[in-house]
Amino acid sequence: MSRFAWLFWGVLTIAVMVACRTNEAPDAQVDDMKITAQVKEKLASDLGVSTVTNVSVNSTNGVVTLSGQVSTAEKKSRASEVAGAVPKVVRVVNALQVVPPQP
Repeated sequence: MSRFAWLFWGVLTIAVMVACRTNEAPDAQVDDMKITAQVKEKLASDLGVSTVTNVSVNSTNGVVTLSGQVSTAEKKSRASEVAGAVPKVVRVVNALQVVPPQP
């Protein structure tokens, strides 16, 4: 095999290994997926489906980040409470913004 071919395959192998690298073990990834699903489900039942469509939920290592928009400060606060009550949640980062509805 030519030197170029070896170089190409070497670079490709390294690129694949780097792209597949993660900071979480598979168990933690599954936990985070469950946490995200549970938080979304509880937010929908507690705050209403129309509110949840504007809220993004992300979980990494048990830390839940809420982002997006809600209509009141009460909904923002309640979203943190709901997310924090989900099992295996370590901390909640509430980056929700309060944007009152347009008349």
